[in-house]
Amino acid sequence: MAIARLNGGPLDGQLIPLDDTASDRLIMPYSETQVVYARGGAPENTGDDDGPTEVVFDFVEAQDDIDPDPDRRDDQAE
Repeated sequence: MAIARLNGGPLDGQLIPLDDTASDRLIMPYSETQVVYARGGAPENTGDDDGPTEVVFDFVEAQDDIDPDPDRRDDQAE
């Protein structure tokens, strides 16, 4: 088992389980769209005694525009 560390985009800083460390891209669901992350380097911590293997993935694009306030709750007066 390995860990994917996501950089940039809406999932910045998230760690997710990664079954296949050979993957070059991750396509993740986000709200009503999908976001794409690409491998940002070689796997780290690949030894037996240095914790889980970690692979960095950098944000590439979102399938659609990402609206941080889709239901317009932030526009309502208190």
